[in-house]
Amino acid sequence: MTRLLLTDEHWSKLKPIMLESDIYDKSNLRTTLEGVLYKLRVGCPWRDLPQEFGRWNTVFKRFHDWSAKGKICAVFKFISADPDREWSFIDGTIVKAHQHSARARKGCETAIGKSVAGNTTKVHMVVDAFGLPIHFEITGGQVHGCKAAPGLIAELKEVEFIIADKGYDSESLAPQKNLWARSGIGSSPTV
Repeated sequence: MTRLLLTDEHWSKLKPIMLESDIYDKSNLRTTLEGVLYKLRVGCPWRDLPQEFGRWNTVFKRFHDWSAKGKICAVFKFISADPDREWSFIDGTIVKAHQHSARARKGCETAIGKSVAGNTTKVHMVVDAFGLPIHFEITGGQVHGCKAAPGLIAELKEVEFIIADKGYDSESLAPQKNLWARSGIGSSPTV
């Protein structure tokens, strides 16, 4: 059997959050979620999911449905509702888009852009002092970190220190100068 990703303790805490986010409590809810987590962790195609998680098509349809209706974001927001605000870290990473991901249906929004590496997506994220995500934005791969920073900073309330790399030290962030100065970014070496 494939190693599961959620312990019984984690599942006992996560299940009520999922039910509160309007995810229907079916008999195979845990195995479906385990299948989604396995796929995201391993990066395998949906069709290569081990049989222990059920039919791959069922797991994919549930994941797609939860994503389209914003239920996964609701679970994320519930879990990240009470972060440790003493320190906050901002950074971004580029994810190479699959070659077949470039063609979305007409009118559908995508976060795929052209960069040196080809078709890419960039994930901009703020984490708390424990490294737990607080907020994230997904943009095309060509979008610089300082362009996404104002939206990330707007989500930070009552933060004591912001730590970022030099990519976030720019003139375009001058309106937030009091927050940056309070955190020491731009006035001293950054971590």
